[in-house]
Amino acid sequence: MSQLTPAPFTDAVSGESSLASVDLVLTLIELLAHSPRPRGVSEIARALGVSKARAHRHLRALVAHGYVRQEVASERYEIAVKLMVLGEAVRDRFDVLTAMRGPMATLREASGLAITASALVEGQVVVLELLPGRNLIEFGVRPGAALDLHATAHGQVALAFGPAGLMSAALAKPLKAWTAATLTRKADLVAAVEAVRAQGWASAPDQMMPGVGALAAPVFDHAGAWAGTIAAVGGSQAIPARPAARQVAAVTGAADEASRALGWRTRAA
Repeated sequence: MSQLTPAPFTDAVSGESSLASVDLVLTLIELLAHSPRPRGVSEIARALGVSKARAHRHLRALVAHGYVRQEVASERYEIAVKLMVLGEAVRDRFDVLTAMRGPMATLREASGLAITASALVEGQVVVLELLPGRNLIEFGVRPGAALDLHATAHGQVALAFGPAGLMSAALAKPLKAWTAATLTRKADLVAAVEAVRAQGWASAPDQMMPGVGALAAPVFDHAGAWAGTIAAVGGSQAIPARPAARQVAAVTGAADEASRALGWRTRAA
């Protein structure tokens, strides 16, 4: 007997199917979340390719549920705090992030630098946490940002210690030149990743942004598999191209502490 797939519910007033409505709502939330400023309904409608009335209807529903707020003076819309609260609740489910938070805080207090944590999420290296540094000029990337594998210390640690398929994926497409220092030759990237694997840490001076450096080390789980990365981020003066031994020891020590919290045992144990 053949099975019938039920047709999606259609709103009698708007004529919009429930699936199309859900798709639009999710796209709208992503648009506002990635926007650096509040947006007006006309601007939102143009960006989404829908009518102003349709955009307004969904915006009002999101406002009613607390996911979006409207500025009183400008009448523009932006993400509300409820989404941030939900995001924090979901982030806490990452065991690796729970294990990394303590060592990250200790590393930030000792170094004064911004500290970031990343892990593999749906095939991408994604920033899970940022602890701001104590410098006048702030460095770092916001949680949720996906990082290029070839141009960041986080990415190169993932290539060195993560799933083998990551390197194949990185080499399968052109390597974007973010700066003059970015590794754009595939042979250079392979050599750099081999060096990271041998030394146990990565630095990527000026590779994503001129004048910015990072020093990253891998976090392992109970089975010895790469689970994520901890990195210190700062200006080139704070993190030189060849980091000081004490800096390397501090970052790798923080990563090792997080690894032990996940059940990993060092080779010396």
